[in-house]
Amino acid sequence: MGNLATPKRVQKLQMALHAKAKAEAGCRFYVLYDKISREDILAHAYAQCRSNKGAPGVDGQDFADIEAYGLERWLGELALALRKETYRPEPIRRVFIPKANGKLRPLGISTVRDRVCMTAAMLVLSSPSPSSSTRALRSMRSPSALA
Repeated sequence: MGNLATPKRVQKLQMALHAKAKAEAGCRFYVLYDKISREDILAHAYAQCRSNKGAPGVDGQDFADIEAYGLERWLGELALALRKETYRPEPIRRVFIPKANGKLRPLGISTVRDRVCMTAAMLVLSSPSPSSSTRALRSMRSPSALA
C-alpha cells in the first residue's frame, strides 16, 4: 500500500511483535486494540490511504473533508473508538465499473475510516519489512548472487 517509508517507531513495534511470536510458538496476541489505536500507527495508516487516493464510501466523506474537519481530531476520535472497542465498520458502497468486453465488474468501496483501520491492522499484524539498508545491499547484487 502506497510507497511511503514506514516510520521507525512503527518498524520497532513490528519487530517486537514479530520477535515475540517467533520466540514463543504458543504465544497468542488476543487483544491488539492498544497497538492499532496508537497515534503513530493511525497517522501512518492514514498517510498510506491518502497516498492511494480513492473514492469516498457510503458516508460520502473524502480526505479533503477529513482535513477540513481536522486530521488530529479525526484520528483522535477514531483512536478513542478503537480503545473503547466501540468501532464498527460501515457498509461497503457498491459500484460497477465497465470491463473491456462491455460487461460490468462490481467494486466495493470502503469508507476512509474503515480503510484507515484496516491499514492500521495490517501494519500491526504484518511482519517487519527489511530495512532500507538491506534493500540497498540486495539491489547492488546480481540475481544469481542472491540465489
